[in-house]
Amino acid sequence: MRKIMNNKNIEKLITEVLAVESESAKEAGALGYMARALVQATLPHSKVKGSEFKRTNGLFKLTILTDSEIGLPYGSMPRLLLSWISTEAVRTKDKNLTLGRTLSSFMSELDLIPSGGRWGTITSLKEQMKRLFVSSISCTYDNGNNWAVRNITPISKADLWWDPKQPDQSTIFESTLTLNEDFFNEIVNNPVPIDMRVLKDLKRSPLAIDIYCWLTYRLSYLRIATTVPWEALQVQFGSNYATNSQGKRDFKKAFLRELKKVNLFYKEAKLDVLESGLKLMPSVPHIKKC
Repeated sequence: MRKIMNNKNIEKLITEVLAVESESAKEAGALGYMARALVQATLPHSKVKGSEFKRTNGLFKLTILTDSEIGLPYGSMPRLLLSWISTEAVRTKDKNLTLGRTLSSFMSELDLIPSGGRWGTITSLKEQMKRLFVSSISCTYDNGNNWAVRNITPISKADLWWDPKQPDQSTIFESTLTLNEDFFNEIVNNPVPIDMRVLKDLKRSPLAIDIYCWLTYRLSYLRIATTVPWEALQVQFGSNYATNSQGKRDFKKAFLRELKKVNLFYKEAKLDVLESGLKLMPSVPHIKKC
Protein backbone atom coordinates (compact mmCIF):
# COMPACT_ATOMS: atom_id res chain seq x y z
CA MET A 1 0.00 0.00 0.00
CA ARG A 2 2.84 2.36 0.87
CA LYS A 3 4.48 1.69 -2.52
CA ILE A 4 1.22 2.44 -4.34
CA MET A 5 0.82 5.72 -2.49
CA ASN A 6 4.43 6.67 -3.23
CA ASN A 7 3.93 5.93 -6.93
CA LYS A 8 0.78 8.04 -6.97
CA ASN A 9 2.61 10.88 -5.25
CA ILE A 10 5.47 10.66 -7.74
CA GLU A 11 3.08 10.66 -10.70
CA LYS A 12 1.23 13.65 -9.26
CA LEU A 13 4.48 15.55 -8.74
CA ILE A 14 5.61 14.81 -12.30
CA THR A 15 2.27 16.07 -13.64
CA GLU A 16 2.69 19.27 -11.64
CA VAL A 17 6.26 19.70 -12.89
CA LEU A 18 5.12 19.36 -16.52
CA ALA A 19 2.41 21.97 -15.93
CA VAL A 20 4.99 24.40 -14.54
CA GLU A 21 7.37 23.75 -17.45
CA SER A 22 4.72 24.39 -20.09
CA GLU A 23 4.31 28.06 -19.14
CA SER A 24 6.43 30.63 -17.36
CA ALA A 25 5.16 31.94 -14.03
CA LYS A 26 4.23 35.27 -15.62
CA GLU A 27 2.41 33.64 -18.55
CA ALA A 28 0.46 31.43 -16.14
CA GLY A 29 -0.42 34.35 -13.86
CA ALA A 30 1.55 32.66 -11.08
CA LEU A 31 4.37 35.15 -10.59
CA GLY A 32 4.68 35.70 -6.85
CA TYR A 33 7.07 37.20 -4.33
CA MET A 34 8.56 36.53 -0.93
CA ALA A 35 10.11 38.98 1.52
CA ARG A 36 13.91 38.78 1.20
CA ALA A 37 14.57 38.66 4.93
CA LEU A 38 12.40 35.55 5.25
CA VAL A 39 14.27 33.84 2.42
CA GLN A 40 17.67 34.46 3.96
CA ALA A 41 16.59 33.06 7.32
CA THR A 42 13.37 31.10 7.69
CA LEU A 43 10.50 30.29 10.06
CA PRO A 44 10.33 27.10 12.18
CA HIS A 45 9.40 23.94 10.29
CA SER A 46 7.61 22.33 13.21
CA LYS A 47 6.10 23.45 16.50
CA VAL A 48 8.65 24.85 18.93
CA LYS A 49 8.37 25.71 22.60
CA GLY A 50 8.83 29.19 23.96
CA SER A 51 8.30 32.62 22.47
CA GLU A 52 11.65 33.16 20.72
CA PHE A 53 13.15 31.56 17.61
CA LYS A 54 16.46 32.30 15.86
CA ARG A 55 17.90 31.48 12.45
CA THR A 56 21.35 32.45 11.15
CA ASN A 57 22.67 32.85 7.61
CA GLY A 58 26.30 33.89 7.68
CA LEU A 59 26.50 37.37 9.19
CA PHE A 60 22.71 37.72 9.07
CA LYS A 61 20.50 36.64 11.98
CA LEU A 62 16.71 36.58 12.15
CA THR A 63 14.93 36.46 15.50
CA ILE A 64 11.17 35.97 15.84
CA LEU A 65 9.38 36.95 19.05
CA THR A 66 5.75 36.31 19.89
CA ASP A 67 3.09 36.27 22.61
CA SER A 68 3.92 33.26 24.79
CA GLU A 69 0.20 32.42 25.15
CA ILE A 70 -0.22 32.17 21.36
CA GLY A 71 3.08 30.71 20.21
CA LEU A 72 5.39 30.95 17.23
CA PRO A 73 4.25 30.35 13.63
CA TYR A 74 5.52 27.15 12.03
CA GLY A 75 5.06 24.85 9.05
CA SER A 76 3.86 25.50 5.51
CA MET A 77 0.84 27.70 6.19
CA PRO A 78 2.74 30.79 7.44
CA ARG A 79 4.97 30.47 4.38
CA LEU A 80 1.95 30.38 2.07
CA LEU A 81 0.47 33.34 3.94
CA LEU A 82 3.69 35.35 3.67
CA SER A 83 3.97 34.62 -0.04
CA TRP A 84 0.37 35.78 -0.56
CA ILE A 85 0.97 38.91 1.54
CA SER A 86 4.23 39.72 -0.29
CA THR A 87 2.69 39.13 -3.71
CA GLU A 88 -0.35 41.30 -2.96
CA ALA A 89 1.85 44.10 -1.58
CA VAL A 90 3.99 44.11 -4.73
CA ARG A 91 0.95 43.84 -7.01
CA THR A 92 -1.15 46.55 -5.38
CA LYS A 93 1.65 48.77 -4.03
CA ASP A 94 -0.63 49.20 -1.01
CA LYS A 95 0.02 48.24 2.60
CA ASN A 96 -3.73 47.74 3.14
CA LEU A 97 -4.63 44.27 1.86
CA THR A 98 -8.10 42.82 1.31
CA LEU A 99 -8.59 39.13 2.09
CA GLY A 100 -12.21 38.98 0.92
CA ARG A 101 -15.64 38.24 2.36
CA THR A 102 -15.48 34.44 2.53
CA LEU A 103 -12.94 32.19 4.19
CA SER A 104 -13.21 29.56 1.46
CA SER A 105 -12.32 32.04 -1.29
CA PHE A 106 -9.23 33.18 0.61
CA MET A 107 -8.18 29.60 1.30
CA SER A 108 -8.42 28.86 -2.41
CA GLU A 109 -5.84 31.62 -2.94
CA LEU A 110 -3.49 29.52 -0.80
CA ASP A 111 -4.48 26.29 -2.60
CA LEU A 112 -6.13 24.99 0.58
CA ILE A 113 -9.35 23.01 0.70
CA PRO A 114 -11.52 24.00 3.71
CA SER A 115 -11.99 21.17 6.21
CA GLY A 116 -13.25 21.35 9.79
CA GLY A 117 -12.40 19.59 13.00
CA ARG A 118 -9.42 19.78 15.33
CA TRP A 119 -6.93 18.76 12.62
CA GLY A 120 -8.72 20.42 9.68
CA THR A 121 -7.24 23.09 7.45
CA ILE A 122 -9.59 25.77 8.80
CA THR A 123 -8.44 25.26 12.40
CA SER A 124 -4.80 25.12 11.34
CA LEU A 125 -5.01 28.25 9.20
CA LYS A 126 -6.78 30.20 11.94
CA GLU A 127 -4.11 29.20 14.48
CA GLN A 128 -1.19 30.00 12.17
CA MET A 129 -2.66 33.37 11.20
CA LYS A 130 -2.84 34.31 14.88
CA ARG A 131 0.72 33.13 15.48
CA LEU A 132 2.08 34.98 12.46
CA PHE A 133 0.15 38.21 12.94
CA VAL A 134 1.24 38.74 16.58
CA SER A 135 4.90 37.98 15.87
CA SER A 136 7.68 40.53 15.52
CA ILE A 137 10.92 40.06 13.62
CA SER A 138 14.40 41.32 14.38
CA CYS A 139 17.06 41.20 11.64
CA THR A 140 20.66 41.82 12.65
CA TYR A 141 23.94 42.03 10.73
CA ASP A 142 27.26 41.64 12.54
CA ASN A 143 30.68 41.27 10.88
CA GLY A 144 32.67 41.88 14.05
CA ASN A 145 33.26 45.54 13.28
CA ASN A 146 29.92 46.78 12.00
CA TRP A 147 26.54 45.99 13.49
CA ALA A 148 23.05 46.84 12.26
CA VAL A 149 19.53 45.92 13.33
CA ARG A 150 16.04 46.22 11.84
CA ASN A 151 13.07 45.54 14.12
CA ILE A 152 9.86 44.79 12.23
CA THR A 153 6.34 43.93 13.23
CA PRO A 154 4.94 42.64 9.90
CA ILE A 155 1.26 43.20 10.67
CA SER A 156 0.13 46.43 12.31
CA LYS A 157 -3.60 45.65 12.07
CA ALA A 158 -5.77 42.63 11.24
CA ASP A 159 -9.56 42.35 11.05
CA LEU A 160 -10.78 38.83 10.29
CA TRP A 161 -14.57 38.58 10.18
CA TRP A 162 -15.01 35.04 8.84
CA ASP A 163 -16.98 32.38 10.66
CA PRO A 164 -14.76 29.23 10.64
CA LYS A 165 -17.88 27.06 10.96
CA GLN A 166 -19.34 28.56 7.76
CA PRO A 167 -16.39 29.11 5.39
CA ASP A 168 -18.62 29.80 2.37
CA GLN A 169 -20.76 32.42 4.11
CA SER A 170 -20.16 35.97 2.93
CA THR A 171 -19.53 38.49 5.72
CA ILE A 172 -20.88 42.02 5.96
CA PHE A 173 -17.37 43.42 6.25
CA GLU A 174 -14.32 42.35 4.28
CA SER A 175 -11.44 40.82 6.19
CA THR A 176 -8.36 43.02 5.90
CA LEU A 177 -4.71 43.33 6.88
CA THR A 178 -2.58 46.42 7.27
CA LEU A 179 1.16 45.89 6.92
CA ASN A 180 3.68 47.68 9.06
CA GLU A 181 5.30 50.46 7.01
CA ASP A 182 8.84 49.06 7.37
CA PHE A 183 7.77 45.54 6.42
CA PHE A 184 5.81 46.86 3.45
CA ASN A 185 8.82 48.84 2.23
CA GLU A 186 11.10 45.81 2.64
CA ILE A 187 8.75 43.74 0.48
CA VAL A 188 8.19 46.22 -2.34
CA ASN A 189 11.81 47.43 -2.45
CA ASN A 190 13.47 43.99 -2.22
CA PRO A 191 11.00 41.36 -3.43
CA VAL A 192 12.25 37.86 -4.27
CA PRO A 193 10.37 36.57 -7.37
CA ILE A 194 9.02 33.03 -7.07
CA ASP A 195 6.63 30.76 -8.95
CA MET A 196 3.52 30.39 -6.80
CA ARG A 197 2.67 27.10 -8.51
CA VAL A 198 5.90 25.59 -7.20
CA LEU A 199 5.25 26.86 -3.69
CA LYS A 200 1.79 25.29 -3.69
CA ASP A 201 3.09 22.02 -5.16
CA LEU A 202 5.71 21.83 -2.39
CA LYS A 203 3.36 22.88 0.40
CA ARG A 204 3.54 19.47 2.11
CA SER A 205 7.14 20.27 3.05
CA PRO A 206 8.15 23.60 4.63
CA LEU A 207 11.81 22.60 4.16
CA ALA A 208 11.28 22.13 0.41
CA ILE A 209 9.58 25.56 0.25
CA ASP A 210 12.55 27.14 2.01
CA ILE A 211 15.09 25.43 -0.24
CA TYR A 212 13.18 26.50 -3.37
CA CYS A 213 12.93 30.16 -2.29
CA TRP A 214 16.57 30.24 -1.18
CA LEU A 215 17.92 28.68 -4.39
CA THR A 216 15.74 30.92 -6.55
CA TYR A 217 17.09 33.97 -4.73
CA ARG A 218 20.71 32.90 -4.34
CA LEU A 219 21.20 31.70 -7.93
CA SER A 220 19.60 34.85 -9.31
CA TYR A 221 22.74 36.83 -8.45
CA LEU A 222 25.47 34.18 -8.07
CA ARG A 223 28.46 34.94 -10.32
CA ILE A 224 31.14 32.51 -9.10
CA ALA A 225 30.93 28.95 -7.78
CA THR A 226 30.37 28.88 -4.01
CA THR A 227 30.31 25.96 -1.61
CA VAL A 228 27.99 26.33 1.38
CA PRO A 229 29.12 24.04 4.24
CA TRP A 230 26.60 21.55 5.63
CA GLU A 231 27.06 23.12 9.06
CA ALA A 232 25.97 26.50 7.70
CA LEU A 233 22.99 24.98 5.91
CA GLN A 234 21.91 23.23 9.09
CA VAL A 235 22.03 26.50 11.03
CA GLN A 236 19.98 28.21 8.32
CA PHE A 237 17.45 25.48 7.56
CA GLY A 238 17.58 22.81 10.25
CA SER A 239 17.78 24.25 13.73
CA ASN A 240 15.41 21.52 14.95
CA TYR A 241 18.10 18.89 14.29
CA ALA A 242 20.66 18.04 16.97
CA THR A 243 24.19 19.39 16.51
CA ASN A 244 25.79 16.01 17.18
CA SER A 245 27.03 13.76 14.36
CA GLN A 246 23.72 11.87 14.12
CA GLY A 247 21.75 15.11 13.95
CA LYS A 248 24.00 16.40 11.18
CA ARG A 249 23.54 13.19 9.18
CA ASP A 250 19.76 13.36 9.68
CA PHE A 251 19.68 16.97 8.48
CA LYS A 252 21.81 16.25 5.41
CA LYS A 253 19.59 13.29 4.49
CA ALA A 254 16.41 15.37 4.87
CA PHE A 255 17.88 18.32 2.98
CA LEU A 256 18.96 16.18 0.00
CA ARG A 257 15.58 14.42 -0.09
CA GLU A 258 13.73 17.75 -0.35
CA LEU A 259 16.34 19.19 -2.72
CA LYS A 260 15.46 16.43 -5.22
CA LYS A 261 11.86 17.67 -5.24
CA VAL A 262 13.00 21.25 -5.80
CA ASN A 263 15.31 20.15 -8.63
CA LEU A 264 12.34 18.68 -10.47
CA PHE A 265 10.93 22.21 -10.79
CA TYR A 266 14.25 24.05 -11.09
CA LYS A 267 16.24 21.83 -13.44
CA GLU A 268 18.53 24.69 -14.51
CA ALA A 269 19.99 24.94 -10.99
CA LYS A 270 23.63 23.84 -11.24
CA LEU A 271 24.52 22.11 -8.00
CA ASP A 272 27.08 19.61 -6.81
CA VAL A 273 26.72 17.64 -3.58
CA LEU A 274 30.11 17.48 -1.88
CA GLU A 275 31.23 15.88 1.35
CA SER A 276 31.95 19.35 2.72
CA GLY A 277 28.75 21.04 1.56
CA LEU A 278 26.52 22.05 -1.35
CA LYS A 279 28.35 23.66 -4.27
CA LEU A 280 26.33 26.34 -6.05
CA MET A 281 27.34 27.32 -9.59
CA PRO A 282 26.13 30.20 -11.78
CA SER A 283 22.79 29.12 -13.24
CA VAL A 284 19.92 30.34 -15.34
CA PRO A 285 17.54 32.14 -12.94
CA HIS A 286 14.34 30.24 -12.24
CA ILE A 287 12.29 33.41 -12.73
CA LYS A 288 13.30 35.35 -15.82
CA LYS A 289 13.63 39.10 -15.43
CA CYS A 290 10.73 40.98 -16.99
